Amino acid sequence: MSIFENFEKKLSAESKSIVFTEGTDARILSAASRLLAGKTLHVILLGEVEAVKKAAADGGFVIDGAEILDPATYPGFEEMVAKMVQLRKGKMTDEQCRAALAKSNYFGTMLVKMGKADCLLGGATYSTADTVRPALQLIKCKPGIQSVSSCFILMRGEECIAMGDCAINIDPSEDEIVESTVETARTASIFGIDPRVALLSYSTKGSGKGETVDKMRNATARVQEAHPELKVDGELQFDAAVAPEVGQLKAPGSPVAGYANTFIFPNINAGNIGYKIAQRLGGFEAYGPILQGLNAPINDLSRGCNAEEVYKMALITAALI
Repeated sequence: MSIFENFEKKLSAESKSIVFTEGTDARILSAASRLLAGKTLHVILLGEVEAVKKAAADGGFVIDGAEILDPATYPGFEEMVAKMVQLRKGKMTDEQCRAALAKSNYFGTMLVKMGKADCLLGGATYSTADTVRPALQLIKCKPGIQSVSSCFILMRGEECIAMGDCAINIDPSEDEIVESTVETARTASIFGIDPRVALLSYSTKGSGKGETVDKMRNATARVQEAHPELKVDGELQFDAAVAPEVGQLKAPGSPVAGYANTFIFPNINAGNIGYKIAQRLGGFEAYGPILQGLNAPINDLSRGCNAEEVYKMALITAALI
């Protein structure tokens, strides 16, 4: 049974709901119809009700059982405005909150915040920033977490690896590397990966010098001290992380070097380029970015996504609950 079949089975036995912020998009409607047909999730589609129904009919998508909500006619809109004003006290006025909630990304995020939905998936037609911003403002980070990070899960046949942070933090601090390492290991485990985490660099165990080398080395030591249950090592070059003959030569006795399956990059340049090389040249299917560190699952779609990717990201998002 594949990881996605496991997710389907698990979610079908539960009663979870997901908000799609772009209810008239054909890719969203295709994924929604599959989720409804399999009785996998309760689906909430945002948009003008008749427009959503027409888009579904035009595409031949059966969305019977879906809840369609339009911010302009939502009965609880005033309550939602009041709650957002409270959450954004001193930062956004009543008028500004009202204007924000007219947009599906803020409206959907508030549905999650107010317990009307369990998770949210958006971004098929707008930027990652427009998904992350309302999540940070309204959902906020989990206790003890200071920053949101991201992870991509890459699959090739039975092989499954994790990579972070490839989408959110441009030049993460040492503190942010520590947090994203722990969160990425947690995400990896949800996908059945027994995480062996390599903090990557152009240096292995002091072979090179520089600020980013120090950052990855120091972050490694801090994670090892705080989470002795995790298999973590660094700083490691990529070949030392994945090739046993290199890893055990350069870092003898390491439980990670040569056998890593979870990779932490020093910055977004390396991470974004790295996962796309694996995807385009290595033949891996890439799922993400999976946002980490939030109080509730809020995930972002690529604007180039297809219906299959939307469906699988919906399963992933709900599985994180």
